[in-house]
Formats: sequence, C-alpha cells, structure tokens
Amino acid sequence: MSLLYFCRSSIANVMKLLRLILVLTVTTTVFSCQRQLSTAVQSPPSKPRNVILMIGDGMGLAQLSTSLYFGDQPSNFLRFNQIALHQNYATDAKITDSAAGATAFSSGYKTYNGAVGVDPDTIAHQTILEWAASRGLSTGLVCTSSLTDATPASFYAHVAQRYMEEEIAAQLADAPLDFFAGGGTDFFVRRKDGANYLDTLRQRGFSVDTTRLSPMAAGRKGYILAPDGMPKMSEGRGDFLAQATDMALEQLQTNPKGFFLLLEGSQIDWAGHANDGAWLVDEQKDFDKLVGQVLDFAARDGNTLVVVTADHETGGLSLSSGTAFGKANYDQIVLTFSTGGHSASLIPVFAQGPGAERFSGIFQNTAIFHKIKQLME
Repeated sequence: MSLLYFCRSSIANVMKLLRLILVLTVTTTVFSCQRQLSTAVQSPPSKPRNVILMIGDGMGLAQLSTSLYFGDQPSNFLRFNQIALHQNYATDAKITDSAAGATAFSSGYKTYNGAVGVDPDTIAHQTILEWAASRGLSTGLVCTSSLTDATPASFYAHVAQRYMEEEIAAQLADAPLDFFAGGGTDFFVRRKDGANYLDTLRQRGFSVDTTRLSPMAAGRKGYILAPDGMPKMSEGRGDFLAQATDMALEQLQTNPKGFFLLLEGSQIDWAGHANDGAWLVDEQKDFDKLVGQVLDFAARDGNTLVVVTADHETGGLSLSSGTAFGKANYDQIVLTFSTGGHSASLIPVFAQGPGAERFSGIFQNTAIFHKIKQLME
C-alpha cells in the first residue's frame, strides 16, 4: 500500500514538473517572439541600391484610370501595394507648373512657376541626380519631350526660367549624367549664339547619336533624336521609351554602387493641354507599359526602389458617362476636359521595392526628394 502511494505521489510530482516546464517553454517562446517583433517594428526600413523615379507628366487619377479602361492588358498600376498622395502647389500660385513641380522633386525646395533647379530666390540647389552622382552612383535620364524641357531639366540644370532652353542645353554638357535620351537637337545646334553643343558633349566624353538608338562603345552615351519633343505615339514614336530604358538599365546597373534613373512620359501632359483624348490614351498606355517593364526589372534585381508619380494633373480630366436617348449611358466612358491648363488635384504616388513603405499618407511634393535621399544615404 505504501509502495502504491509512493508511486502515485512520484507520478503526480513528475506531472507537476512537466506542466512547469511546458509553462516556462511557452512563456519563453512568447517573450522571444514579442522581442523579435518589437525589434522588427523598430528597425529601419530596408534601403535600395538603385532608385528609378518615373514621372507621368500631367497624370492625375483620371489619366491613370484610362489604362484600366482602354488598355490592351491589365494596368501595371494594379501591381503596386504602396500608394500615397502628394500636394503640389508652387510658392507663387495655388497650381504648379512642371518646372516648379519637378524642382520640388529634384531639390526638395518648393519654388515659383517657371523655376528650374532654383529656389524662390533663384539660388541653385543640388538635385537628387547630382547628389547621387557625387556619391559615385551612375545616373540616367529618358524622356519623350526635349531634354531641355522643364521636367528633365530640373534634375540637372539651374536657371531662373524654363524658357531658357539654350542655357539648359549648355548645362547638359557639364551634367553628371552617364546616359540620356530624348529630343531637342535644335537647342544644341540651331542656337542664337551659333555654338554647337553636340560637339561640346563629345568633348566632355559623351558618345552622341542624333538619328537612332544605336549601340555605342562603352562610356557615357547621349541620344537626341528629334528637333524638339519626340513624335507622338500616333506619329510613329514606337517603343522609344522601352528601348531607351532598356539601354539605360543595361549601362547603369554595371555600377556596384547603384544608380539613379529618371524616366518621364512627357506627352500625357501635352495631350491634356490639347484636350485630345485619343492622344492622351495612347501616351498613358505607353507609360503604363513602361511601368510594367521597370517593375519587372526591379523584381529581378531585388535592390531597386521604383517610385511613380506626376508633377501635376493637366486638363481637369473626368471619365464621364456617355449619353443614349437623352439619358446617361453607364456602359460608355467619355473623356471630358474642364480646362486647357493644369489643376490643383492631389497626385498619386506609387512605390515598390526596398523602402517603399515610406511612401504612404498625404505629403508635400518636396517629401519625395527627402524620402529618396534618406533611403540612398
């Protein structure tokens, strides 16, 4: 009887010990998980090696939405998970132009309409492209406008007014760019001062082609393929944006320190100014295709942050219902414009890749500069 009591007592003690061990194990595991979670929350976001900033000039939500309704394939904007909005007024007006809007992106300073790379006191400030180059990163620029137009110019030039395109062209020769492609030969060779800045570009170490996107020897490359802006899509521009971007990426990604690349779909804006719906849809589809191409590259690379936005909205575009027999036809979408100028609408910002989580909420357009710079430091 005493032996049976001893066995039962021993078994009870063993069970108590096992329960204690189980409680301690669970408690330790929970504490460890909480500590790991706390560390993860407090740790800074991952940082990219490369940054690609894409600007759909004049692209508001309505313009972007046309790629959902008129595109041949599902819109590549559906691939983003991180979405924000930016506010974009100029210092001298409630509605920005491209120069002030792009300067906010490039320098982190709000400024007056017409200013290119300068603040309200016309003081030049280092742009994100210039800063990246100073840290040893490669840099590139591709646009469907002239290379001297307000948006691309705001990333490498510093002038008091955007119409100073001959001065902007002169500054391109000294810009820390490794690759550029766009239009604007007139501002380099048909100048009031008689100078030939294509020759100057070559003297500065660029290989330059003014006829096509041809392969070139290793080194800095420049393609200036139209007298002013590039042709419309409807006029045969074709895959210029896609091909030039591929060439830029092929060159820039060889730098182990990384790169900064600016890509602009310039003519979404031009179509909005013209209130031309067909032109706008063509340009938006081309830009949407480029977004997909860049996201594919970033997914393969794993170290590239992609940020897509616009400087402002152009045309006051609305996707309105059509009419049939005097009534609204909700099966038909009609592009309706309210202005030939810009509007004050908030503008979407999309981000994907390391550091994309920083692009959330509603913020000023200048924050895009600061967020990119902080991530690249």
